[in-house]
Amino acid sequence: MKLGVLETGKVASQLSEKFGAYPQMFERLLREAAARSGFDLSFEVHSLLDGAPLPEIGACDAWLVTGSRHGVYDNLPWIAPLRGFLRRAHDADAPLIGVCFGHQILAEALGGRAEKSERGWGLGVHNYEIVSDHAWMGVTPFERMDLHAVHQDQVTIPPPGARTLAQSEFCPFAALAYGPEAAPTAISIQAHPEFQADFVDALITLRTGDGFPVDAARAGQTSLGAPVANAAMADWMIAFLCAAQARDVAERPFTAIST
Repeated sequence: MKLGVLETGKVASQLSEKFGAYPQMFERLLREAAARSGFDLSFEVHSLLDGAPLPEIGACDAWLVTGSRHGVYDNLPWIAPLRGFLRRAHDADAPLIGVCFGHQILAEALGGRAEKSERGWGLGVHNYEIVSDHAWMGVTPFERMDLHAVHQDQVTIPPPGARTLAQSEFCPFAALAYGPEAAPTAISIQAHPEFQADFVDALITLRTGDGFPVDAARAGQTSLGAPVANAAMADWMIAFLCAAQARDVAERPFTAIST
């Protein structure tokens, strides 16, 4: 399966040499999970920030939208076209994964709302309650899950028909699924399974006082070092892609081969 990664944010230049770009973080995360399950996965990156046109929906088998320091409400030339792309892809049952900004813009594209939360910034390790468990997720030995969070915006009104997969007091719609309950066509999460603790620590240090309030930054950095469930979340993503690929194969019309 070819996964198209829609890059909607850039890692700060002070951090990119050490940690790489967001698509590279996702590739590392998902390659390891794909290897664990024996799933054949390749990647194709499309950087929307560089002014490149959106690809054709059929150019890749599935799509992932990265995080970004931008908001879904920002007046940037690529945001409205991305909303339209996601609506068309969803209507075409193309498998979609959204993370952080990707989670928010997918919800907006499908009729929900994302905005700056009155709860403020969520930084560091956050704990989420898993409130849905379906066969496509594979074996899920968790009732709760710790993941790295770096966000002030969040989904405040989920789209019609969206189902909550994970939640917390700080972020009630922390993970969503769309489409059939047993075999969703899209999933999204607010937290960052692609982030490692050292990157979150460096990012918080860089932006403290210039975006991140000092108190929230200190609390976030204090939480770092706790075990996080990045691998489990990556396994969910691969399980979702496996189920989507199986559904696609099952729905293809049978073509007889004459001899």
